[in-house]
Amino acid sequence: MPRAPIGPLLGFGQVRHARLKPQAHAFAYPTYFLMLPMRHLQAHGGGALALNRRAALSFHDTDHGDGRSAAEGGSLAWMLELLAREGIDDADGEVWLHCYPRVLGYAFKPVSFWYCHRQDHSLRAIVVEVNNTFGERHCYLLPTPLWGVEQTASKVFHVSPFCHIEGVYRFRFMRTQRDEGERTVVRIDHDDALGPLLQTSVSGDLVPVSAHSLRRAVWRYPLMTWGVITRIHWQAMKLWWQRIPYVPKPHRPSEFVTR
Repeated sequence: MPRAPIGPLLGFGQVRHARLKPQAHAFAYPTYFLMLPMRHLQAHGGGALALNRRAALSFHDTDHGDGRSAAEGGSLAWMLELLAREGIDDADGEVWLHCYPRVLGYAFKPVSFWYCHRQDHSLRAIVVEVNNTFGERHCYLLPTPLWGVEQTASKVFHVSPFCHIEGVYRFRFMRTQRDEGERTVVRIDHDDALGPLLQTSVSGDLVPVSAHSLRRAVWRYPLMTWGVITRIHWQAMKLWWQRIPYVPKPHRPSEFVTR
């Protein structure tokens, strides 16, 4: 992967979701997201992006990890501690966070991705940070990822009330340089005991955060966070109408990180 530009980025793209069984069900909708170089932000600030303060579109450290504030080192300190506990001591380069922002002070982040690099800019680890609608959070650590190469992890965390906690996730991450700029694609597929069940992806073209790109995001998608919540519940209602079996919420896993 080419060296990423330094400074916070906005991605404009699309979320896709397809359920393959027992009945086919698919949808797609436009979205935008942040791609943040966390060490750079800690040293130099967010520029046009509001950090840990109220704004139409902002990033807050307390929305991630164990919720620690910027004064306590923020979410970057939490991530570096997580890596150290897992024996990863050479992710000493930039840490890029792919996440949703707060919009008008409100945030819901179904999934965020932490890309942890070495000093030579090579990818060392990826942490997939998952939140469910019950206010719970869990992380999947991929310790030896490669761009474009499928990675797997056993599913242990309850997300959808229409999916059992079984099977595996298959992850694939791509970040490529094109003539018109950078593009990122994340695919997450879920296989249950009988094979492929869900196919999801989020993709987008990356542009620098600026007053112009922030206005574009807010004006084009002024209620994005509420839209995410509404779409989640609307799609759940459709599955219920289709008589997809409901799965009661189990206890959260005893370990916060699944490797």
